[in-house]
Amino acid sequence: MVRTSAVLLAALAALLVCASAGAQSSPAPSNAQAAATATQPIVYSLPPDKLEKSEALYKLDMKMSVFGTLYSWLILLIILYAGIGTKFRDWAESVSHWRFVQALIFVPLLLITLALADLPLRMYGHHVSLQYGLSVQNWSSWFADQGKGQIVEVVILAPVLWLMQLIIRKSTRLWWFYFWLICLPIAAFLIFISPVVIDPLFNKFEPLENKNPQLVSAIEQVVQRGGLAIPRDRMFQMKASEKVTTLNAYVTGFGTSKRVVVWDTTIEKLTTPETLFVFGHEMGHYVLYHIPKGLAGTAIGLLVGLYILFYLLGWSMRRLAPRWRIRALHDWAALPMILLLAGIMGFCAEPLGSAFSRHFEHQADIYGLEVTHGINANSRQVAAQSFQVLGELSLAYPYPNRLAVFWYWSHPTIADRVRFAQEYDPWDNGEPPKYVK
Repeated sequence: MVRTSAVLLAALAALLVCASAGAQSSPAPSNAQAAATATQPIVYSLPPDKLEKSEALYKLDMKMSVFGTLYSWLILLIILYAGIGTKFRDWAESVSHWRFVQALIFVPLLLITLALADLPLRMYGHHVSLQYGLSVQNWSSWFADQGKGQIVEVVILAPVLWLMQLIIRKSTRLWWFYFWLICLPIAAFLIFISPVVIDPLFNKFEPLENKNPQLVSAIEQVVQRGGLAIPRDRMFQMKASEKVTTLNAYVTGFGTSKRVVVWDTTIEKLTTPETLFVFGHEMGHYVLYHIPKGLAGTAIGLLVGLYILFYLLGWSMRRLAPRWRIRALHDWAALPMILLLAGIMGFCAEPLGSAFSRHFEHQADIYGLEVTHGINANSRQVAAQSFQVLGELSLAYPYPNRLAVFWYWSHPTIADRVRFAQEYDPWDNGEPPKYVK
C-alpha cells in the first residue's frame, strides 16, 4: 500500500531495504516425484478457486495503489491549504528559538498527522490480507508494529529533516547537493544497523544452524559450489509464521552486519531442494553485490531527484508559498510542500526503480539456477516448482497488466520466472554459465 511520504523518505527507505525461516525442513521429493516433474513442463497457473481470489486481489491492489497515491497527495494539499503546517510551525517556534528543538516538535506532529490520515488505508490493507489468508497477524500485534514503525520513522527523520532545513538556510542555491552528501552516509549507516537494531523490533531471528542444522549442511554444499564462504553465523531464520503465510528470503546489511535471512514459512512449505534454490537466489544477491550496487544506483537517483526538486521548489515558492503562508524554503511550514512535490516525483520515477529491482532479481534467479545445478536433481524444474508454490501461496495473479508490471513490480512476474527457469540451460546448449563456472 502506498504511504504518504517524500522522495527523501522513499530514497532512505530504498537504501535501507535495498539489497528496498520452522524447525525442520520439508522432506525432499521422492525419485518418482522428481522423474514425473522432469517430464511435465510447468506453466504457472492456479486452481479455479485460487484464480478467482487472485484476480480479485490483483484488481483491488491496483485500485488501492492508484487511490493510495492520490490520497497521499490530497492529504498534503489539505495540510497546506488548511494551514495545518503553519499552526505546527507556530507552536514549535513558540516553544523554542532553537531550530533543533523546533524540529523535535514540528516533525513528529507532521509525521503523526500523516500517519493518522493514512491509518484507515493501512487498516483496510491488513483486513484484506487477513481476508485472503495472506496474514495471520492479530490486530494488537499489527497496531504494535505500526506504533514501533512510527517511532523509528520519527527518530530517523527528525534529525534528518532538521539537517535539510539547516542546509537550505545556509545555502539556498546548493542545498540539494550538500543534503545529498549528507544522505549518503546516513543511508549507509541505516543499512548497516537495520539487521541488528531495526529488524529485530518487528520479527524474531535465530541462527539457522540452531533451528535446522541439516538444512545448513545442505546449504553449505551450495555455498561451496559457488566458491564462496558464507559463515554459518551469517545465516538466520526469521519467524514469519506468526504474521504471514507467504514465503520469502532476503539478503540485508553489509560488512559485519551482512546476512542471509530465510523465513520459517519458506522452510516449512518448500522441499529441501526448493529451499536450496531459494537460498541460491539470495546468495546471488550476496555474490553479485546487489546491496552496494543498489545503494549506488539509489544515490545517483537521489542526486538527480534533489536537483529537479530544487527547481520545482523555486517555482512553487514564487507561485504558491504566499497562498500557503510559507515564509521561506527553510520555514518548517514548507515541509508539506516539499513532501508533496517529492511524492509526485517519486511516483513518476517508480518505473525506473522497479526496472532496476527486476533486473537484480532476474540476475539472482540465474545465479540460483546455476549454483544449484548438479546439487539438485532436475534443478530447473525444482526452481520452476518453487515459483509455482510461491505464486499459489501469495495468490500472484497469472495475467497482470504489463503496464502495472512496468510501473509497480519489483520482481519479474511468477509466470515469467517459471518459464525462464525451465528454458535456461546453458549446459546442454554448449554455452558457458553466466556466473557459476
